[in-house]
Amino acid sequence: SDRREAPYVELNCAALPESILESELFGHEKGAFTGAVRSREGRFVAASSGTLFLDEIAEITPTVQVKLLRALQEGEIEPVGGRTEKVDFRLVCATNRDLTKEVEAGRFREDLFYRINVIPIRVPPLRDRIEDVPLLADHFLTTFATKHGKPAESFSDEALHLLGHYAWPGNVRELENAVERAVVLSRKTVVGPDDLPPELRDPQAGNGRQVTFSVGTPLEEVERRMLIETLKYTRGDKRLAADLLGIATRTIYRKLESGLISYDS
Repeated sequence: SDRREAPYVELNCAALPESILESELFGHEKGAFTGAVRSREGRFVAASSGTLFLDEIAEITPTVQVKLLRALQEGEIEPVGGRTEKVDFRLVCATNRDLTKEVEAGRFREDLFYRINVIPIRVPPLRDRIEDVPLLADHFLTTFATKHGKPAESFSDEALHLLGHYAWPGNVRELENAVERAVVLSRKTVVGPDDLPPELRDPQAGNGRQVTFSVGTPLEEVERRMLIETLKYTRGDKRLAADLLGIATRTIYRKLESGLISYDS
């Protein structure tokens, strides 16, 4: 498009609390809030004439949704503590949630949904395009072998068979984590089945990975331990952990920031 040479700006909406997210998107003026020692332009201005990519769009709060809707409808933003200014941008959004259901549940504004749902692109889960696994696995193997200085160059036929017969509930991010683990553990040029996570070698064993609790364990403690164990399982990947638990990524960030859970990767 005509914007292809213009700036491309990204923001992960799940990684920031509402107050910071608003400032990151719309910018702020000096003195607008405690700690605002100087003015700062937001991502909308940084993406002027170009593209703004908002990852995890379903995680933004109702307050920010209203301001985003105005930016889309009127082409205007209002920096925190500042005056209204015009912006020109193309918006691309991504989410792993069904926004139709989020609208029905009252968590996502219907008018904003229809405003951003112009050209929807659905990426099917990895289990529905299993033919992509070898190509993706090879890509990740090359990437992580270079990153970690490991000798891995390829997968054995048995390892590829296991990769292609796993359901991948965590989709591509789980595959990425599995390959990185295999590359780090392998000392050979060919990654074999023993280098892969246990749940790939024996799906029943993987599904049997359990966290047990005594009767009467407080729900808060159950939640805390499940979050910690899932983060350990995903090697600190918060988005994958949220996918596996069926919760919002922001929930994990919020609990980590509040100190309700602690995880040292």
